[in-house]
Amino acid sequence: MEADVLVIGAGLAGLNAARRLEGAGLVPLVLEASDAIGGRVRTDSVDGFRLDRGFQVLNPAYPALREAVDVARLALRPFGRGLVVHTASGSRELVDPFRQPWAAGELVRASLADGAGTRALVRWLLPALRGRGALAALPDESLTASLDAAGVRGALRTEILEPFLTGVLADDQGATSATFARWLTRWFALGTPSLPAQGMAALPALLRSRMAARVHLDTRVDHLAKQGTGWVAQTAGGSFTGAAVVVATDPVTASALTGLPAPRMRGLATWWFSAPQAPIESRCLQVDGARRGPVVNTAVISNVQPAYAPAGRHLVQASTLLVGAAPSEADVRVHLEQLYACSTTDWTVVATHLIPQALPAIEPGGWRRVPTASDEGVIVAGDSSDASIQGALQSGVDAAARVVARLQGGPTR
Repeated sequence: MEADVLVIGAGLAGLNAARRLEGAGLVPLVLEASDAIGGRVRTDSVDGFRLDRGFQVLNPAYPALREAVDVARLALRPFGRGLVVHTASGSRELVDPFRQPWAAGELVRASLADGAGTRALVRWLLPALRGRGALAALPDESLTASLDAAGVRGALRTEILEPFLTGVLADDQGATSATFARWLTRWFALGTPSLPAQGMAALPALLRSRMAARVHLDTRVDHLAKQGTGWVAQTAGGSFTGAAVVVATDPVTASALTGLPAPRMRGLATWWFSAPQAPIESRCLQVDGARRGPVVNTAVISNVQPAYAPAGRHLVQASTLLVGAAPSEADVRVHLEQLYACSTTDWTVVATHLIPQALPAIEPGGWRRVPTASDEGVIVAGDSSDASIQGALQSGVDAAARVVARLQGGPTR
């Protein structure tokens, strides 16, 4: 079967690439190995609960998101604009003083208690707030090294920033690219993470609705080969040909198809609990500044987006790092009881998601690199160099632009 462009992978990058290719007048054909679109952005329905494949959030501030879809159609409900931090001395809800000045007392007190630490944290983040150019102009180093260099010390770092970023980056060693960590933190400063009414799968579904391209599910590409001036993708059910190829799979599969080195992947595990009552009224994400157990973040999801739980029940997520074997459910429950100050004996596990390849490890020097498998028409898209929904969507735009430039002439962006 022939097409102008073969797009391998129907995740966010592949779908957005196909949409942009169509807009340029080309005919893409999307080949997806699994039984549904979305890649790692999937939602399961279990006993009336909506469970995303691992804890995920959607930030409406992402410019690539606003360009790709009508965000209003996602019916987003926001998390609280802040963070609940638990320490050995108690719990504090730290809210954004610019969005909720009437409720910002805890954060103001923390800032007054450590004025030097607050100024250092602002100094660390400021290049990202100025834009990508200002941030990219800085030499890259590890997150830990950058915080040290900026003088970010004390409780603001050890009890708030580092525990929060551990869950966001799936990295408790501070080895992630500081440039990428700053860039991701920028979006939390500019927008409020939210959840769609129909679960995170609503985003790839909305992308799919904006294009006419054929999408073949359960179609795994085993091999790519040059054929004349184009390419052939071999599957168990036959071959597909195109003048160019966008490889928009997960990074490990992309490496197998193209020969490019695969980034190291980081794992996360998420426990989804059904609770008869919400253990806390807050819509904020919760972290343990004392790091007394395996949970890197938790939230009462049904407080944020009631559509995720059936009437009369509440949905609580708890995420941990996945390095080797997952922590036990018993250990997760013990930690949750410390955080929520309540028993979890009447909570039932709805599902557990173990995702060993949740995020690529973006190491120093690795942010926003755009890999190319071949100068002859194979372009790699995905979040391997910008592990976020913004990065995945933008990579689809960038890959499509490069294909259009190759096939039709013109700038590559």
